[in-house]
Amino acid sequence: MRAGLDRIGLALDEDRLRRLIRYGSMVLEYGRRVNLTAARDMGDMVYKHLIDSASPLLLDEWPSGARVLDVGSGAGLPGMVLKICRPDLRVTLLDARRKRARALEDIAAKLGVEARVRWGRAEELAREAGLREGFDVVIARAVARLDVLLELCVPFVAPGGRFIAMKGPGVRGEEMRLGEAARGRLGCGRPRERSLQLPAGAGERVLLVFPKVKATPPDYPRPAGVPEKRPLGEGG
Repeated sequence: MRAGLDRIGLALDEDRLRRLIRYGSMVLEYGRRVNLTAARDMGDMVYKHLIDSASPLLLDEWPSGARVLDVGSGAGLPGMVLKICRPDLRVTLLDARRKRARALEDIAAKLGVEARVRWGRAEELAREAGLREGFDVVIARAVARLDVLLELCVPFVAPGGRFIAMKGPGVRGEEMRLGEAARGRLGCGRPRERSLQLPAGAGERVLLVFPKVKATPPDYPRPAGVPEKRPLGEGG
């Protein structure tokens, strides 16, 4: 774990390294009962999930005490990893599946990690007072195509904040074009990009940072299921 983090330019103290490893072990254990992750063993967990989920901390986008929302958190990736690495962050984990949300609550309690967990669809929770435009940083990893993802996530970002999309190299090209067609309608400026190679052949990670330059119009997000059926990038 330490060597892999060194490869991408991150250093953590022993306590945080131990907590990350314990968290990864718990996710693998819960994965036998609840579909939290496709990781098969600790090697997969470390290289494909934990190190990858820590990589956004390389960005200069994390003010002290920032309010952070992880949309489609699943096993808590990347939100739980970010909280373990940066305990000052005020992290909320959002997932649409009740079993996953309950598993995350249990894992957080056993680790002693103060992360808030919310269960529900982003399209509905983005209209809730305190959640809509209530976060400095919103992040999502492996959730949806970029134009769909923007509609699901940007309404949670406070003006002046940012949305971080964790993508693979395939985002460049058509997917980026579709995202470009959607971002302005949701209140975002042009994205900043940083890419890095993950260790042990885990591939390239592309981090796209969309600044929120103005409030999202009240029409967005559209009702549950509509963003996927009629994506904004395709004129939806």
